[in-house]
Amino acid sequence: MGKYSRVDGRKSSSYCPVATIIVFVAFCLVGVWMFTYSSVVPVQNSEVSSQETRNELKLTVPKSVSKQFDDTSGDLAEDATREDRIGMPGKESGDTDEDNSTENLVVESNNESEESKNSAEENQEENHANESSDVKSESENEQKAVDEDHGNVNGNDGETNSRDGGSNLETEAEDEGGEMNKNLQAESEKSLGENQSESAEGEKNYEEEASANKIKHVVKNDKNQDEHSEQSSLKNGVESEENNQASNEVLPAGAQSEISTESTIQNGAWSTQAEESQNEKKSQQSSISSEENSHHWKFCKSTAGPDYIPCLDNWQVIRKLPSTKHYEHRERHCPDEAPTCLVPLPGGYKRSIKWPKSRDKIWYYNVPHTKLAEVKGHQNWVKITGEYLTFPGGGTQFKNGALHYIDFIQNSVPEIAWGKRSRVILDVGCGVASFGGYLFQRDVLTMSFAPKDEHEAQVQFALERGIPAILSVMGTQRLPFPSSVFDLVHCARCRVPWHVEGGKLLLELNRVLRPGGYFVWSATPVYQKLPEDVGIWKEMSRLTKSMCWDLVVIKKDRLNGVGAAIYQKPTSNDCYNKRSRNIPPLCEESDDPNAAWNVPFQACMHKVPVDSTERGSLWPAQWPERLEQPPYWLNSQVGVYGKAAKDDFTADYNHWKTVVSQSYLNGMGIDWSSVRNVMDMKAGYGGYFV
Repeated sequence: MGKYSRVDGRKSSSYCPVATIIVFVAFCLVGVWMFTYSSVVPVQNSEVSSQETRNELKLTVPKSVSKQFDDTSGDLAEDATREDRIGMPGKESGDTDEDNSTENLVVESNNESEESKNSAEENQEENHANESSDVKSESENEQKAVDEDHGNVNGNDGETNSRDGGSNLETEAEDEGGEMNKNLQAESEKSLGENQSESAEGEKNYEEEASANKIKHVVKNDKNQDEHSEQSSLKNGVESEENNQASNEVLPAGAQSEISTESTIQNGAWSTQAEESQNEKKSQQSSISSEENSHHWKFCKSTAGPDYIPCLDNWQVIRKLPSTKHYEHRERHCPDEAPTCLVPLPGGYKRSIKWPKSRDKIWYYNVPHTKLAEVKGHQNWVKITGEYLTFPGGGTQFKNGALHYIDFIQNSVPEIAWGKRSRVILDVGCGVASFGGYLFQRDVLTMSFAPKDEHEAQVQFALERGIPAILSVMGTQRLPFPSSVFDLVHCARCRVPWHVEGGKLLLELNRVLRPGGYFVWSATPVYQKLPEDVGIWKEMSRLTKSMCWDLVVIKKDRLNGVGAAIYQKPTSNDCYNKRSRNIPPLCEESDDPNAAWNVPFQACMHKVPVDSTERGSLWPAQWPERLEQPPYWLNSQVGVYGKAAKDDFTADYNHWKTVVSQSYLNGMGIDWSSVRNVMDMKAGYGGYFV
């Protein structure tokens, strides 16, 4: 009741009602002025005022009542409850670490200090408000009492006295009210200054608190995002494992691990990856458009024209070769920098004729070379027929057709068994590859090769016809094949001097020929008695004997007037160990027989593999069982995809069997019966071609 003492003291004066009214009006004016000043707040401080209001709300709640807000948000704003949860880590996240709890305590203490300041300001404002309301209520009561007392006074004297007293009271009240107004104005200005300073301090503290809360929110969001990404990664990993388990009979294990690894790494940031892919597309399109605008492809400047092959027409290197005695100029000499030019098409080029018609004829202007037709036409290699180049199926040793010659070889040695025991063969000096082209009818796959020499476009003819062939020469380097891979090697007048220089070239055939495989040599030294042929035959006989090759048969083909000698490679090392002379010598143990790229010839032989776990120690299963049955030597090796090799082989076969039958054959709109010479850039076990 102490705050009412000043008002009670004024009751003794007769001028109290008027003075009270004036004081009340002054308080109202000051209050209105303060209210309008505090209500006009800049927009940027609205959040500060809301924050202060929330802090004030938290402090004005009595302790006895605040307990009911511990576990429920009640009617509080969502922001206030969120801040309370941030300030109380035990309520929201019990597993928060000590650093976060320490940070929360620091922020909480700051909030408490700010709240104490705000509560003091609030109490002052409440005191002013209560004081003004009390004064108003007492003044109203006093006014009623004065009216009642004056109502008992009679006549004009009372009215006159009241008027005179009123004028005198107004003068005194004005003096007293002026002083009070000045004092109140000074106090209000002082309080406003304090409020402004406190508001500035509160705004500063709020900014610090907001920044701290923002950092905490960012950390929390980052943690939530990391947890979300980990959960999404685990989820996607489980889904990929389920998918892999559903298809583990089809996909190789290594492919599964690669796919699951990639999906696990990539999951969790799909939006980012989508943006990156879009950016990459845009950059590629921009680079393509810039290249189109800034770069124009030029045709290669070469005397070879449409037949230009960079690694075989590199005349800057060929002219500097010290010797061409061993056909070094027919070997590969690739330029240091790959050319960035286009090889032009021949004039009048048309789309290739589809298989199987292409085996017998091609468009002349696609391979416009006539020399072979001129010098080999009488041997039925190739002929010019109107706008076509036709291939009657003949060759130097089989003028009457390749099929008769193919049957002649098998009749000479029935164990050759085309398409069953003999599936993969090598044709040396193939010409236009008619021998390999017709072996398709016997279910035999032939790799034909010939050099780029005066017999122009031999391999181009073969490829245009749809017959597998490569450009190569028996020169100074190994053929680009591993050891012991061909069931049979064929040479029909291939013009290779097998017997010279210790038999280097024939020893190279021995490397790629499978143990127990056959070498078919159809050449004039076999059936002619000219002095040169006789001398070559003697040298060839001596060499093959020292190599432990068995001469199985010498047979003549009466229809074509030719003969063939058929040799067989040994399947053991017994003969090598019984030789009286170690010529040709055995290769060093360090010499890898499977090394094939840019490896020079050596006049030596590799031992025959005898361990059942080594490739070449046994003959593979017959065709087509060989197609599905894992090779015996895969037992001791790890497969391409990381599993045991046999399991890898089976999985790869089943995988490609499913993919080719469901996608390649039916889902691409391609007539595969007319497609030839497909290049597989990563063959693996060859399941795609199978």
